Amino acid sequence: MAYPSQLGFQDAASPVMEELLHFHDHALMIVLLISILVLYIITTTVTTKLTNMYILDSQEIEIIWTVLPAVILLLIALPSLRILYLMDEINSPHLTVKAIGHQWYWSYEYTDYQEVAFDSYMVPTQDLTPGQFRLLEVDHRMVTPAEAPVRMLITAEDVLHSWAVPALGVKMDAVPGRLNQAAFIASRPGVYYGQCSEICGANHSFMPIVIEAVPLNFFQDWLTLVLEDA
Repeated sequence: MAYPSQLGFQDAASPVMEELLHFHDHALMIVLLISILVLYIITTTVTTKLTNMYILDSQEIEIIWTVLPAVILLLIALPSLRILYLMDEINSPHLTVKAIGHQWYWSYEYTDYQEVAFDSYMVPTQDLTPGQFRLLEVDHRMVTPAEAPVRMLITAEDVLHSWAVPALGVKMDAVPGRLNQAAFIASRPGVYYGQCSEICGANHSFMPIVIEAVPLNFFQDWLTLVLEDA
């Protein structure tokens, strides 16, 4: 989860998010180098007392400032396209979960197990227990196995919502009448927090998302308990 005064991204908890963080650092270094170069050129241009009539019509300069931006765009575009295809790739998911956005809560259906379905509401501030986070904790967490590919089917019942969990690198719009698809792999067991990222009404800020990634044997035990209660 995020912490107060945080400037960067959350720590990556999935392979895709690790790739996104690396791409962010890569692009940031390119932007920094461009900014330094432009600042240097502006500074020297403003402060120098020398003039050169050939600068105004130089074929070499024209070639440089045409080719150089094209190379820089390639250096940014190629890694970006690679990650884009990685995010869309879903191979043999071990679990499929359908998330449905409502005003203002999420409901989850484990499509491989018809009996496993529940609503997930935010825990009110007055009901929080020590260690729980205000505006982020829910009464029923979405439990998934760690280190296993999970496919999300995301839709909404009423208005536009967005299912987003930053640490896992997942953000997908929930559109009424449309079924969108996303996938993630939790690299390690843990509890990962997210929120609706589409302004969906008065209580938009009060429909958090909590994913609890657990080892496979713990997930099977949880699933057994839920099926018995059903």
